Amino acid sequence: MSNFERIDPRAGLTCEQEVMCRDRNEWLPAGTFETIARDETGGPARAGRLWTRHGPIDTPCFMPVGTYGAVKGLEPRDLVEVGSQIILGNAYHLSHRPGAERVAGFGGLHEFIAWPRAILTDSGGFQVFSLRGLQKIDNDGVDYRTHFDGSAHRMTPRSVLEVQAGLGSDICMVLDHCPPGDASRAQIRDAMDRSTRWARIASDLRRDILAPGQLCFGIVQGGTDLELRREHVAALREFDFDGLALGGLSVGEPIPEMHATMAAIAPIMPPERPRYVMGIGTPADLLAAVSAGVDMFDCVMPTRHARNGQLFTWQGRMNIRQSRYRDDASPLDERCVCRTCAQFSRAYLRHLHESKDPLYGRLATIHNLFFFHQWVATLRHALREARFGPRSRELSQVISQHYPPTGPVEGS
Repeated sequence: MSNFERIDPRAGLTCEQEVMCRDRNEWLPAGTFETIARDETGGPARAGRLWTRHGPIDTPCFMPVGTYGAVKGLEPRDLVEVGSQIILGNAYHLSHRPGAERVAGFGGLHEFIAWPRAILTDSGGFQVFSLRGLQKIDNDGVDYRTHFDGSAHRMTPRSVLEVQAGLGSDICMVLDHCPPGDASRAQIRDAMDRSTRWARIASDLRRDILAPGQLCFGIVQGGTDLELRREHVAALREFDFDGLALGGLSVGEPIPEMHATMAAIAPIMPPERPRYVMGIGTPADLLAAVSAGVDMFDCVMPTRHARNGQLFTWQGRMNIRQSRYRDDASPLDERCVCRTCAQFSRAYLRHLHESKDPLYGRLATIHNLFFFHQWVATLRHALREARFGPRSRELSQVISQHYPPTGPVEGS
């Protein structure tokens, strides 16, 4: 695939158009979702545009994760340069450090971190439910002790909306109960019913708590049980949400089951609202999600893997720690036009990594995010150009050759 057409991740982005940057009168109301193009082969894949208080998001779209309000090592201009339209923060973490009230005192998260585009915040419920032995769940919320200092707190459907109101998020996720990957069907059913109860409360409260234009998404649970997933979609579609997300995936279930769940459930989610799958991020996952009709996704993979020496290219994943790169003057990818590949060699990046220089994390993260945005931009452009069928087959070939779902990482 050496001659595969590379797409500029920023090309054609509505948020990059000068009139959009200059004249807000051209913006549509926050929450407006437009379907721009559909899979020419008749599948559920689609390209769209979601409008927020901080501008438009062209979909399908990958969202870099900035848990504490920062994508580690990068400035906002770095994120714009690689094609980021929206970033993700975590309300649980931000509510404790630096605190939602403190952030609100600076005018909200956008002003605090100097990020001009959209922000989605997760409720942090997943993190709290992961605090095994430090939390107690009931039908009204969850009591927990933080992993920071052990202090006691309570999280409820109301409290997570109040935190996100203070942060000024463009897209606010409701509190849901995500069961572990090894949960029984009874446990999954219990978590789903609890999530429905919490979603109803959030739907009733959101107009009183969130500011006008702040969007609110519900979260579909049900594990890989398609019957439960369908039931939960039917329940949540009746609530006052601007979009729906698939939660509870990529938590340990077999990859084919995860992809099958997306393929079966995403197409039956309300077509007039954006669809989001939470926490998925391999190239194969993203292709499967877009093919299923998903519009948005996030994952720590490109940023965390970058810091750990794993770099994504169109020829496969590289382990920059390998000794064979010690004298390699080549860029990570000869055809990549990201800032890292345009200026620095593999040998230099390996040296920075071995020296534990913070510059390594910055340069590696720039490259990996550029790759992820380029991968998704390829699918977005293909949909708009009625070439999704051949493009998806080409990307499938890249995956089979270089990113097998269960294959080993190079040099591992």
